[in-house]
Amino acid sequence: MERRRFLTQAGAGMAAGALAAPAAAAMADLPILKWRLASSFPKSLDSIHSSTESLARQVALLTGGRFQIQVFAAGELVPSAAVLDAVKDGTVEIGHSASYYYVGKDPTFALDTGIPFGLNSRQQMAWMHDGGGLELLRDFFREYAIHNIPCGATGTQMGGWFRKEIRSVEDLKGLKFRVGGFAGQVLARLGVVPQQIPAGDIYAALEKGAIDAAEWVGPYDDLKLGFQRVAKYYYYPGFWEGGPQLTVYVNLKHWNALPPEYQAALENACALAHLEMQARYDARSPAALRQLIASGTQLRPFSHEIMSAAYQAAHALYDETAAKNPRFRKIYEPWKKFRDDQLQWFAVAESHFDAFMQATRAAARSRK
Repeated sequence: MERRRFLTQAGAGMAAGALAAPAAAAMADLPILKWRLASSFPKSLDSIHSSTESLARQVALLTGGRFQIQVFAAGELVPSAAVLDAVKDGTVEIGHSASYYYVGKDPTFALDTGIPFGLNSRQQMAWMHDGGGLELLRDFFREYAIHNIPCGATGTQMGGWFRKEIRSVEDLKGLKFRVGGFAGQVLARLGVVPQQIPAGDIYAALEKGAIDAAEWVGPYDDLKLGFQRVAKYYYYPGFWEGGPQLTVYVNLKHWNALPPEYQAALENACALAHLEMQARYDARSPAALRQLIASGTQLRPFSHEIMSAAYQAAHALYDETAAKNPRFRKIYEPWKKFRDDQLQWFAVAESHFDAFMQATRAAARSRK
């Protein structure tokens, strides 16, 4: 039996080798490329930064080392908020960022990452890959000479760190809050003074009192950034980021010049990096949250009053933006229908399953 298993495995290996040889020979005829990737994120945020390193490794493996991508962290080539322009202008061939950083150019960018009271991570993936979202967004990004590829997800984020308790909308008025993307415009309608600050500068701004509150991603990153040392209250959920997506930008001229084999390698490497990032955050957040609470962090939910007021402000902003921006409207209207359909579906199965599991866990703990 062992001999038969050996012969079977050996035969499979020879078959794989026979298939791989022509592919390897064909790859040898393709050009040797060396690209530079500019990231919006520092190396200290390893869950995000490692996704681009994974991307680069996979591209090299899939192309027999002929297509190399060198990753540069935020500030090493261009500032964090300059990645989009660097790719558009051809300063670098490729970049990795969160598109909602660029809503000052056009609010439509927010729909690539996520908007308040939007999709969760699974719904975002469905929208992008089977709901028409990717095609719509690629039409938009083409105006910026960019080919966009989804590359990273965090899951629903936390609502951030506050020096004082936030019980009502009144408590938000005048609050200087580091918050990115479209969320800042929504919260401004509730009296917040939004501040967009790169990840590496948030701690210092919070420590010095230049801001009163700050949000980033969730427990794993927040623990590493040390926010618990300068703010006591940790709120949830980050209703402005139900399932945010990060994106790889490829200069369109460079993308069109890539051999199809290299394009496929890059698309597949991004897909793997996307899954790895989401898995990493889901796996590491529970232990990080326990550590934060053990250190004295006070976990708090946003009140229903705050959530409801923000929901109304968000949808008023979307309607106003859609009325005056045809690019935003072209994506937002089908996106909104897709979101409403997803909410109906998730209410049938997903939400009931999750609610049962949470209730059962709570009951078991209360009996101990």
